Amino acid sequence: MGEMGKAMGLLISGTLVYYHCAYRNATLLSLFSDVFIVLLCSLAILGLLFRQLNVSVPVDPLEWQISQDTASSIIARLANTVGAAEGVLRVAATGHDKRLFVKVVICLYFLSALGRLISGVTVAYAGLCLFCLSMLCQTSQSLGNCVLKRGNGEILEQEAHSDT
Repeated sequence: MGEMGKAMGLLISGTLVYYHCAYRNATLLSLFSDVFIVLLCSLAILGLLFRQLNVSVPVDPLEWQISQDTASSIIARLANTVGAAEGVLRVAATGHDKRLFVKVVICLYFLSALGRLISGVTVAYAGLCLFCLSMLCQTSQSLGNCVLKRGNGEILEQEAHSDT
């Protein structure tokens, strides 16, 4: 799946989560339980349908597993991210780096003021929309560059053929 597909999938998923949490006033736990109920019912119906039609399923979902290396990599990335955030906050809290301390205080004050004005789900959804928009812009710029290069190449080829 290309970058455009990832951005659109992320935007659609985020929109559904935002609708569920903001407009229905439901919790994130309620969202996860609803998703698991829908998945469980869908898989049960598909299983019954496949059994009724005598269709063999090529892959048994009960045997899907991730490798130990993949699990370790995921946990290591999470630990590095948390460790880096903790390190920044520790340096800012000790006051050794005054500029970092001021930046952290300003960011936290801005986030607390924003949290009083707008719900956290709305802020998270706005951030997700901006992130998807930046992904789409990067994709369209790289696509535009490819089109321009291809267009320039065709023009150059036409000029070369017309000279001969």
